[in-house]
Amino acid sequence: MRTTNTSKIQTAFRFDSELLRRLKIKAKQENRSLNNYVETVLMDVVYDEPNEETIEAIREAKSGENMEQLDLEKFDEFVAAL
Repeated sequence: MRTTNTSKIQTAFRFDSELLRRLKIKAKQENRSLNNYVETVLMDVVYDEPNEETIEAIREAKSGENMEQLDLEKFDEFVAAL
C-alpha cells in the first residue's frame, strides 16, 4: 500500500448509482470506508509504473546479464531447502 504525506482535498464526483452500490459492497467486504476504498483503487491506477530499481532489474533480466545457470539435476535439492 502506498502512502503520501500530501494534504487531502475534499472534492465531489458523480457516480452511476449502480457503480456506487458496487463500490460500497467492495469497501464493506474489505472492512474499509468507501472513501478509503475508492482512494486506494485510484492510487493503484495512477501509480502502476515501476520504480527505477525495478526498471533496471527488468532491463538486466531481458539482457541476460549476470544470469546464473540453473542446474536441473540439483533443482529438487534446492526446492527442498526452501
